[in-house]
Amino acid sequence: MSTALARHILVKTRQEAEQLKQQLAKSADFGQLAKKHSLCNSRKRGGDLGEVRPGQMVKAIDNVIFRKKELVVHGPIKTQFGFHLVEVIYRG
Repeated sequence: MSTALARHILVKTRQEAEQLKQQLAKSADFGQLAKKHSLCNSRKRGGDLGEVRPGQMVKAIDNVIFRKKELVVHGPIKTQFGFHLVEVIYRG
């Protein structure tokens, strides 16, 4: 079964997600932004979701983790939890 290592930042608004994505594009540290802004418990680990398998995350996030390009920040992706920025570190 395939797995992937990913990290994310969860915020309440699309605008906040866009602002963080702009900071990341200017070389801001993903882990530091996650610790400061993310609403998810993964913020304590810099947004690290650890190894995930297909079906573990909500569908919209699952699609990014298992279908989109690695080492690129994707989003904002809207879910019932808010807006996510997602980076896939690797898929194995």
